[in-house]
Amino acid sequence: MRLAIVFSTVFAAVMLALITRAFVVGSFWQEGGALMALSWGKVTLADLYVGFALFSGWVIFREASALKALAFVALVMTLGNAFAAVYVLVALLRSRGNWSRFWLGHRFAGQGG
Repeated sequence: MRLAIVFSTVFAAVMLALITRAFVVGSFWQEGGALMALSWGKVTLADLYVGFALFSGWVIFREASALKALAFVALVMTLGNAFAAVYVLVALLRSRGNWSRFWLGHRFAGQGG
C-alpha cells in the first residue's frame, strides 16, 4: 500500500504541475480547438472521458453519500486525473492499510481490518 500512496502522491503532483503550467503558458481555447480539429484529438478526449466515467463509477460505488459522490464525480470530470489521483490518495490513507476497505469504501464490513 505504501507504494500506491507514493504513486498517487507523485501522479497528483505531476498532473497539478502540468495543468498549472499549461494554463500559464498555453491557450486553453486555442490549443484545445486545435486538438479537437484532429481525429486523434477526438479519440483521446473520448478515451479520457470513458476513463473518467469508469473511475466515477467506482467513486459512486464506494461513497456512502450520494451528494459527496456527485461532488467527487464533478471534480473528476473537470480536474481530470489530477483529482482522481488525489481521491485515490485520500482513499488509501483512510483505508489504514486495508485493501478491501480501499476498494469498497463504506461497503466494507470486514472483520479486524
